[in-house]
Amino acid sequence: MSDLFESAGVDDGTPRPLADRLRPKSLDDVVGQDHLLGSKGALGRMAATGRLSSLILWGPPGTGKTTIARLLAGHGELAFEQISAIFSGVADLKKVFEAAKARRMGGRGTLLFVDEIHRFNRSQQDGFLPYVEDGTIILIGATTENPSFEINSALLSRMQVLVLNRHDDAALEELLTRAETELEAPLPLDDDARTALKAMADGDGRFLLNCVETLYDLAGDETLDPSALAALLQKRAPSYDKDRDGHYNLISALHKSLRGSDPDAALYWATRMLVAGEDPLYVIRRLVRFASEDIGLADPEAIHQALAAKDAYEFLGSPEGELQVVQAVLYLATAPKSNAAYKAEKAAKRSAKATGSLMPPAHILNAPTKMMKDMGYGAGYAYDHDTEAGVSGQSYFPDDMKRENFYRPVARGFEREVQKRLEYFNRLRADYGAKKPHG
Repeated sequence: MSDLFESAGVDDGTPRPLADRLRPKSLDDVVGQDHLLGSKGALGRMAATGRLSSLILWGPPGTGKTTIARLLAGHGELAFEQISAIFSGVADLKKVFEAAKARRMGGRGTLLFVDEIHRFNRSQQDGFLPYVEDGTIILIGATTENPSFEINSALLSRMQVLVLNRHDDAALEELLTRAETELEAPLPLDDDARTALKAMADGDGRFLLNCVETLYDLAGDETLDPSALAALLQKRAPSYDKDRDGHYNLISALHKSLRGSDPDAALYWATRMLVAGEDPLYVIRRLVRFASEDIGLADPEAIHQALAAKDAYEFLGSPEGELQVVQAVLYLATAPKSNAAYKAEKAAKRSAKATGSLMPPAHILNAPTKMMKDMGYGAGYAYDHDTEAGVSGQSYFPDDMKRENFYRPVARGFEREVQKRLEYFNRLRADYGAKKPHG
């Protein structure tokens, strides 16, 4: 939309990025978010009535959060203000609030769009509350992070959270078609390369269109196959971009290096991210996940080290707190590895979905009423603490379900001890089953 460039003092004759030239001019032009923008969707209903409420738009990069906010302002005949939590501070917010109050006195409302709202700290987020509550602003915050963890509960309770989908293949294909129409030429790609380009975008429409622009600039008359496409785009790929594929490539490299027990490589990738400006808390979240997914009970201390990194960083901030991140990386890389807990979760979920209506066996159900006792609730329950081994060996699975073995510890680290315990418990269960009368 030209108003983006006009507001920056750039006239319409100045070359503009393809992604901006294709920016939707109406909500009907937005791709990939029909569940929100359709006639029955939350945003579709708001646009139809012109009555907007404060929102959190939660979704991956390049899915239209900024565009949707700007278009909603037009439907509500509101002044549109946009700030980024990365570049804005308290002084910027005060200016916005004062301007919104002045507009309100003149009878016009303000839609304030805050990009990456999760980057504001708690006190800054609290600063929005009075202006949202008294209607001075309609607040729309965009975030790629889980609002439950990143947005103050007081502010979150006053906003509706809407989840944007990553662009699927159909949505990305629509963007490619629009680009070809705008540029009046087909993409210089064969069918396989076209498919590969959409896969590279990984649901990010903005990244896709930036790649398209690069292709038209550099490909010439050549029709590219997937290998040539990859080689061409590598020449223009940034070393790191927190909103695009560099972000995911580096975190993947860190995760794989940790899994491969290579502390030097893991430290290299972690510091590459920190030096590039990545939020250390994002790195720590991945370390916490790794501690459960790839170490688990092979070293129960791993999760504590990862969580200690979070606490230390939140207490010290940068750069001092980053040393605790380094310590956690080194600990996790050198810890014994096991994905037994991760595999057990997957197996248990599959079983739970397949057998979700089965009742627990009657002997482990409490019987607070006479009727429940008469129905056999609690009958025959063996109180484990009263047994010599502290484990009775009874079955705790539903009667109509065979016993499953979800958790299979590996013979590494602490899980070696867990493995011995489980073997002992299994012998007790076998003994109990042999003694149990069969009717």
